[in-house]
Amino acid sequence: MTNYEELLEEAYSKVKKAETSGERFEIPKAEVFSEGKKTILTNFMQIASHLRRQPEHFQKFLLKELAASGQKEGDRLSMNIKIPILRINQKIEEYVKDYVLCKECKKPDTELVKEDRLTFINCLACGARHPVTKV
Repeated sequence: MTNYEELLEEAYSKVKKAETSGERFEIPKAEVFSEGKKTILTNFMQIASHLRRQPEHFQKFLLKELAASGQKEGDRLSMNIKIPILRINQKIEEYVKDYVLCKECKKPDTELVKEDRLTFINCLACGARHPVTKV
């Protein structure tokens, strides 16, 4: 029979660790410029990386919420209409609230997990699990 310490060590090795460095979480701000009728979000990949979300999921959310068509071009997101930077930043904050921050502890140490047709936010800091209301 395995002793308690070995079982505990095995359990700790299987648990995902939160990636916090101790500093306060800040929502990244968009860096945007207009090119004719297009709006280019130049730091799109950096924002998705900072939020630890799939760029495709973040892109789908932004394009749907901003009622725009567009495509990813390298590290940038090109949208086919003019959009004020304030509106883009509001949508990024809304994305963070809906898909990144834990509803219990308000920490950003979460992951999106899809089970069947439902998507859940699993918090790596407190262990809470909540369904995502928007999809």
